[in-house]
Amino acid sequence: MASGGKSYSFKVVLLGEGCVGKTSLVLRYCENKFNDKHITTLQASFLTKKLNIGGKRVNIAIWVKSWVKELRKMLGNDISLCIVGNKLDLEKDRHVSVEEAEVYAESVGARHFHTSAKLNKGIEELFLDLCKRMMETAQADEKAKGNGNSQSANTRRGVQIVDDEPQQQSSGGCCS
Repeated sequence: MASGGKSYSFKVVLLGEGCVGKTSLVLRYCENKFNDKHITTLQASFLTKKLNIGGKRVNIAIWVKSWVKELRKMLGNDISLCIVGNKLDLEKDRHVSVEEAEVYAESVGARHFHTSAKLNKGIEELFLDLCKRMMETAQADEKAKGNGNSQSANTRRGVQIVDDEPQQQSSGGCCS
C-alpha cells in the first residue's frame, strides 16, 4: 500500500523513426508480448501500466507519437529524456555506434539505454529508471511548493523516450 495513499501518474512518449521498435518496447513492457511481424502503429495508440515503487503507486500511460515540436510546445523542457538503442539482438545491423549514442545522450542531458524487445532485455530497467526519476522530480516540486499534495507538479510531468539517431534507410526501406 502506498504511504499516505500518494500516487503518481506520468505520460511516457516514444519518438523515433518508423520500424525501430517503439511499439514492440511498449507491448513487451506492458503486456509481455512480442510480434515478429511489423504492424504500422496508429499515431494515437497508447498502453498503460501500474507499478509500485518504494511504496508509492505509479500509473504510466505510454504513447507512441511521431512529433517532437508539439511535445516541446506542450511541456517545454519539463521532461526526463532517454535515448534508447533498441534491437540489441541485431548488433550486426547497427547504424549508430554505442559511443556515438552515448555522446549524443550526454549532449542533450539524457540517459542512454540498450534494449531488445524481442529478447526482453533492458526494458524493465529503462522504465523503472524513468519512473524513479519522474517521482524524484515530482517529489522535489512538491517539497519546493511546501504542501506535498500539489497536483500541479504532476499534471505537466512527462517523459520523452527517443530512439537512437535517425537511421539512414536503404532503398528498400525497413518494412518492405
